[in-house]
Amino acid sequence: MQSEYGMPKDGKKREPFSWTAPVKLESAAKGALGWNEAIHSERSALAEFAVDEKGALPLLEAGFGTVLTHVDDGIAQGTSALVSLAGKNANFAVIKERMASHYSFNKGSSTQSYPSSLMGSIALLRQTYLDAQWYKNNAAAEGVNQSLKFWNDNLALPQIFDAGDKWNGLRADRIGDEFGVQYILIGGGNEYERINEIKNTKAAFILPIDFPKAMDVEDPNEARFINLQTLKAWEMAPTNPATMEKAGINFALSTANMKSPKEFWPNLRKAIFYGLSEQRALDALTKTPAELLKVYDITGSLEAGKLANFLITNGPLFDEKTLILQNWAKGEKHIIKDDETESMKAVYALSLSSAAENKNFLLDVMSNKAAKVIGNDTVSAKFSFDGTMIKIYFNDGKKATAGYRLSGISNGDTWQGNGVDSLGRQVLWSAKYLKKTEDKPDSTKPVYLPIKGNLTYPNMAYGLSNKPTTQDILIQNATVWTSEKEGVLEQTDVLVKNGKIAAVGKNLSANGAMVVNGTGKHLTPGIIDEHSHIATASVNEGGQTVTSEVRIADNIDPDDVNIYRQLSGGVTTSHILHGSANTIGGQTQLIKLRWGANDEELKFKGADPFIKFALGENVKRTTSRTNNRFPDTRMGVQQVQLDAFTRASDYQKALKGKNAASVRRDLELEALVEIMNAKRFITCHSYVQSEIVETMRIAEQFGFKVNTFTHILEGYKVADKMKAHGAAASTFSDWWAYKLEVQDAIAFNAAIMQKVGLNVAINSDDAEMARRLNQEAAKAVKYGGVSPENALNMVTINPAKMLHIDKQTGSIKVGKDADLVLWSDSPLSIYARAEKTLVDGIIYFDREKDLELRKEIQQERNRLLNRMLEDKKNGGKTEPAKPSTKKVNSCEDDHHAYGILDVDEHDGENK
Repeated sequence: MQSEYGMPKDGKKREPFSWTAPVKLESAAKGALGWNEAIHSERSALAEFAVDEKGALPLLEAGFGTVLTHVDDGIAQGTSALVSLAGKNANFAVIKERMASHYSFNKGSSTQSYPSSLMGSIALLRQTYLDAQWYKNNAAAEGVNQSLKFWNDNLALPQIFDAGDKWNGLRADRIGDEFGVQYILIGGGNEYERINEIKNTKAAFILPIDFPKAMDVEDPNEARFINLQTLKAWEMAPTNPATMEKAGINFALSTANMKSPKEFWPNLRKAIFYGLSEQRALDALTKTPAELLKVYDITGSLEAGKLANFLITNGPLFDEKTLILQNWAKGEKHIIKDDETESMKAVYALSLSSAAENKNFLLDVMSNKAAKVIGNDTVSAKFSFDGTMIKIYFNDGKKATAGYRLSGISNGDTWQGNGVDSLGRQVLWSAKYLKKTEDKPDSTKPVYLPIKGNLTYPNMAYGLSNKPTTQDILIQNATVWTSEKEGVLEQTDVLVKNGKIAAVGKNLSANGAMVVNGTGKHLTPGIIDEHSHIATASVNEGGQTVTSEVRIADNIDPDDVNIYRQLSGGVTTSHILHGSANTIGGQTQLIKLRWGANDEELKFKGADPFIKFALGENVKRTTSRTNNRFPDTRMGVQQVQLDAFTRASDYQKALKGKNAASVRRDLELEALVEIMNAKRFITCHSYVQSEIVETMRIAEQFGFKVNTFTHILEGYKVADKMKAHGAAASTFSDWWAYKLEVQDAIAFNAAIMQKVGLNVAINSDDAEMARRLNQEAAKAVKYGGVSPENALNMVTINPAKMLHIDKQTGSIKVGKDADLVLWSDSPLSIYARAEKTLVDGIIYFDREKDLELRKEIQQERNRLLNRMLEDKKNGGKTEPAKPSTKKVNSCEDDHHAYGILDVDEHDGENK
C-alpha cells in the first residue's frame, strides 16, 4: 500500500533548506495550478506509470502481486493507481486508476522557500483545505485552479497520509479531525511507544517493518556515543505490529523504507516471534489492504470471480524454512523457486565402470541444473535433468585427462546410462539414491532474543515507567519565598492538595499526605522561562517574512530530554517561541514541563495565545550574502509590519462587510486580526532602541500594544517610552557583544528597567541556560542592586504576569497551581540545587530518584550493548555505530539549528 513501483525515479528530492540560498517565493510550476509547488493534488500516478519488469521482480519474489503506487513527492501528492506486477504493458497491469489521495509533511521537489519547516507544512495543509472549501463556491472568482479542483475531487477517495513517526501520526490526525477527514496513516515503527494515543486516532495504519539494525558496538569508544533511546528502539521496534494488534488497531503491512524487499520476510517472521499472530499478519497482507482501498470485491482473498492472485509454497507461509515456489499475479504464473528443483536436492552413490577402471563418487544434486561430484576432491559438475534424461559433465580432480561426459535416464531412485571419458573410452554408470539433502543451517540467520527492557515515557533515558499522578504533599519547616506581598517566610509549611496550594502557614498537618522535611531548605515558586525553544520539532518558518499562520503548538516534541534537564534546574513553565527569522513569525505555545506527557498534555490549557515578532539583524539577514527576501534594512522591517497590519485591517473590514460570506479565510491575517482585537499578544525579539520605538508606534497606530519586548538589550534607553506604551521586558542578564546590535548591552539593563517601573523578567533562549535561570536572576542583585526577592520575581511572578497566567501560577499562594521548587540553599546562591520540582503538585524531578535513575540508565545501556554484541555473535547483521545527535535551538542560532551529541551523560545536575 506504499510503493513507487513504475513511477519516475528522478526529480522528487530537494536540497535541504538553506538560509544562505536565494529565497524563492513564486511557483515555477506550469499550468493553471495553485500558488505552492508542494501542493500538486492534480498529479496522477496513472499518467506517469510504466511497467518496470526489473523493479517488479524483487516484489514478486517477496510474494507481492499487486501494489498501490504513486509519486511520493510533496505535501499533496495526487492520486495513486492499483497495479499488478504481472504483464509487460500498462494496459494489462493497471487494475484501478484512481485509488487514493496521498499526503505528507515533506515538500519534496518544490523549489519554493515556503514551507521550510514541519509547522509550515502543517499550516500550508490547513490553509489549502480552507482554500479548497472556498473554491467550491467561488471558482468563478478564483478562475481555473487545477490544484484546488482535484483536491476537492480527491476527497471522495481513501486519504493516505505518510506520517512516518508516532507524533507526526497524531499531528496528521488532528488536521484530519479539523476538516472532517479520516486519514489512513503510514506509520514510523514507533507507534508502540504511545499506543493509547495512537488508538484514539481511530485511524487504520500502513506499517513499514523496516526494523532498526543492530550497530557494531565492539569498539567502546564508538558505543558510548549511542544514546539509550536509540538502543531501546532497536530492541523494541519488532514488537510494534503485535502491540498494534493487541490494541485492536487495524493495519496493513508494507515494504516501505526497506532497502530491498528481501528484508520483508525475515522482518515479518521476527514480528511474529515477538507476538504478531499469523492470522493477523496474513490479513495485513491480503484482506486488510483490499478493504482499506475498497477493492475487496476484486482482490484480497481466494474467491471465485476475484483476481487470480495467490502464492504456492512448499510449507506453511510463515515458517522459517518455507519457500515461495510460485507467485500468480492476475492469472500470470511467476516461478520463484522451482518445486522440482527443491525435490531434486539429494545425494546419490555414483559408480563408473570402464575397461580400464572402476570408480566410485558421491553425486550431490543441488537442483536440476547444478551438482557437485565428491571423490578425493569436490568438484562442480555440469548437470541437467528434464524429468527423464540426465546429463553429467565433470573432471575427476585437477587432471585434464580424467574428465567424464555421461548421459542416461531416470528409473526412480536409480539412474543409469553410458558415456565416455576424456580419452574417448566407453563408460557405464549408475547412480543410486542415498538420502535427501538437508539444507545447512544458515549461519547468518539471527537468533531472536527475549525482550527484557521496559517501555518508559518517553522511551529513553530518564523516562518514567508509569505516568505520575498527583498526591497530597506537606512540605514542612522551609524558608518559603512566596513572590507575593508576604515576601519570604521562615520556618513555614506548604500543603499541596489535588495539584493546588491548599495552605501556607506554620504547624500544618494533613492526614495521609506525603511529608517532606524542608528544614534548612528553601521553597520557591517554579521558574517560568518567558523565552525558550525546547520541546519543538521545528522552530523557524523562514520561507516568508510574515508567517503568522504557523503554530509552535503543531510540532511540540515531548521526547526532548531538555524538559527533564530543565526540571532539574527548577523550571516548571516554558514559553516556546518561534524563531527570529521573520518580521512576523509564528504563534507561540506555553507549556508546563510535565515530563512523560504527550504533546497535548504539555500545553498550558486556557492560557492567552501569543505570537513572536522580530526586529533587527536576524530579520534583515545581515550575515546572508545571498539574501533576496524583503526586508534588507531596519526600515524595511517596519514597512513589513505596516503592510501586514494594513492588510489585516482590510481583511477584518471585509469580514464585517456585506459580502463576508464570500471572503476566503486567511490564517495568516486571522492571527493579525486577533492581535488588533487583543485576543493574541506579541512577544517581540528586539535590540536597537529606534526599532523598539517604531514598533510601538505602529502598534498604537492600529490600536494595540506590544505585550513584551524580549532580549530588549537597549531597553534601558527607552524604558520610559515602554512604560508609557504598556510593554513588559524579558531580557538576558548580562549577554553582550555576540553580534553588532548587542554592542550597547549592559549588565544593569534589567535593574534600570525595573526601577523605571517596567515588569521585567530574565529569560534563557538557551536549553542549557534555562537550567540556571535562578543564577541568571541573581546577577540582577550583583550588577543592579536589586533585592533578592525582586530578583527571584524576575523568573517567577514577573514572567507569569507577562504571560497572563499569574492567577494560576508564579507565586506561592493558596489556590494557585502547586508549581514549586525545593532548593538545597538560597535559590539565588551558586550552590543551590533543586532537590524536588513539582508541577501541578506532581514531583517530576527528585534528586535522590535522579541518582537512582543514572545507575539504572547505565545498567540498561550495558545490557542493550551486550545484547547487540550477542546478536552479532548469533549471525545478526550489523551496521556501523553512529553517534546519536539532537538539534538544539535558540533564538540567535535557530536559523541554522545545530546538532550536538545527545548521549546520556547529562546527569540532570543544576550546575
